[in-house]
Amino acid sequence: MAALTLPDGSIREYEGSVTGAAVAADIGPGLAKAALAIIVDGEMLDLALEIEADASLEIVTAKSEGALELIRHDAAHVMAEAVKELYPDAQVTIGPAIDTGFYYDFSRGEAFVPDDLEKIEARMHEIVKRDEAITREVWDRKDAITFFKEQGEFYKAELIEGIDSDEPLGMYRQGDFIDLCRGPHLPSTGKLGHAFKLMSIAGAYWRGDSRKEMLQRIYGTAWINQKDLDAYLHQIEEAEKRDHRKLGREMNLFHLQEEAMGSVFWHPNGWTLYREVEAYVRRKLDKADYKEVKTPQLIDRKLWEASGHWEKFREHMFTTESDDDRVLALKPMNCPAHVQIFRQGIKSYRDLPLRMAEFGSCHRNEPHGALHGLLRVRQMTQDDAHIFCTEDQITSETKAFCDLLLEMYRELGFDEVVVKFADRPDVRSGADDVWDKAEAALRDATKAAGLDVVMAPGEGAFYGPKLEFHLKDAIGRSWQCGTLQVDFVLPERLDAEYVGEDGHRHRPVMLHRAILGTLERFIGILIEQYAGRMPLWLAPVQVVVATITEAADEAAIAAVKALKSQGLRAEIDLRNEKINYKVREHSNAKVPAMFVLGGREAEQGTVSVRRLGNKNQEVLALQEAVDRIKIEAAAPDA
Repeated sequence: MAALTLPDGSIREYEGSVTGAAVAADIGPGLAKAALAIIVDGEMLDLALEIEADASLEIVTAKSEGALELIRHDAAHVMAEAVKELYPDAQVTIGPAIDTGFYYDFSRGEAFVPDDLEKIEARMHEIVKRDEAITREVWDRKDAITFFKEQGEFYKAELIEGIDSDEPLGMYRQGDFIDLCRGPHLPSTGKLGHAFKLMSIAGAYWRGDSRKEMLQRIYGTAWINQKDLDAYLHQIEEAEKRDHRKLGREMNLFHLQEEAMGSVFWHPNGWTLYREVEAYVRRKLDKADYKEVKTPQLIDRKLWEASGHWEKFREHMFTTESDDDRVLALKPMNCPAHVQIFRQGIKSYRDLPLRMAEFGSCHRNEPHGALHGLLRVRQMTQDDAHIFCTEDQITSETKAFCDLLLEMYRELGFDEVVVKFADRPDVRSGADDVWDKAEAALRDATKAAGLDVVMAPGEGAFYGPKLEFHLKDAIGRSWQCGTLQVDFVLPERLDAEYVGEDGHRHRPVMLHRAILGTLERFIGILIEQYAGRMPLWLAPVQVVVATITEAADEAAIAAVKALKSQGLRAEIDLRNEKINYKVREHSNAKVPAMFVLGGREAEQGTVSVRRLGNKNQEVLALQEAVDRIKIEAAAPDA
């Protein structure tokens, strides 16, 4: 007898074992048709699995959480089947679902080309139409190794050789294609649907090891329905238009080059944008009573060993040796240096909370292949701060930080924020009771701050649990930017103390926090958020004064002087070019406003005001136009 408890609390009893498919059919024909898999006692399994004991049961449909990952997993297998049918010489290796779809890595003597993707995708649609049953089989380990070697699938054989001999070896069959997989899978290829598309080809090392063979990775995307697929493809199209690297060139903001891999060459316009963002953050921190500091770039390895960073991050550190044989590291983060400032002099409970901020220039030896414009660099500046406080102050400081962070995100144009709570990782510093205390404190603080959080199990920092703040941009992409980490470990390791109200010495709690994260990355996000059309207060050039005729040159010079006298960033264009050419050029550079002057405007003391993206223009007296721009260009915290 198997008693199955359904999500609505009802219980269905069956004599002997029963499959998920049979339960779905028992409930109703509609559910039987929609069923994709089952969740038994919290674990997603195949619909055909025999349930033999009492359990909680949920029937997974396309509307269920987890259905999308299941579909993407199957899309990878269908793609592998299509590749094997079209290119029998290709070896299949590993193919998981990922955040936006799926991929599969292949070993093949000949390179795949874009035309091949069209053929593979067309064959995938055929396989879906065949509606091949997908069935799980348990194989003997030796038989499976022999089978794959006979098929010429040596990578699969190697994978099996690395699997624990006590673990059941799951194999899935769909048509003539057999693959090694833990599952679960859809009941048939027809359940996959046709809302998928192959996107690109890339190189990938076998098992991510650069010493091993280079494979060919085919990326695809898959969705529950065509509407979701179309929305995603539109997002991709929009993302290409908004690519900060392309806009950076068009707007003359920055460039990167091989001789300084992962470091940014800021051009005058880009550096203006950078300084405006930095100044905004500094004003907000000053108002929130943060004390700004500056710490060294090169620090002896002894401090990194004491803090625990040497063991954890050594491979990402740039190091050098001094003439006295000291090993020095370019700092990858600021935390240990801030503790050194805290330790200077005796600190009292009256000095807490102490909010220590730094625009800290850090260096991390990121892999060459991971570098991506401003979004992934080796030299970065963090809007970093550490709050040294008592345990009793964790809640109030967390709430104040969250309020500040959300206010700044709103002012910068991001209204939708998802907060994730990341708890202890497998590899960590500190005893379990310390982690218990830190996680409980952060959990209480998030409740007090009124935050709804999504759990991210095992993703905390090595020294403490953290909150991650994920922004949603104008085209629906998510960006993880801000963080808050509760740390009882580093103050202990680096011997930070304060004198409590009881006259005894105590360890402070250290709250590691950032709002933008790194300025380089956040500026890249801002450029893509606004598609280069920055808010007036952030625009590197706020107004261009352009002439139609040489007779207006003097009036144009006076107009620029009037704008600059109000602190506005203005440039002049007196070139002997047609005005339509000038307007088009400055529009491409995303200048928010233009003052256009011809002979009439020069005589009357007026300007014709053109706004970016607006074909209409407005004729205003010069001072009125300047006053309007001045008001509009005020920073949101003004």
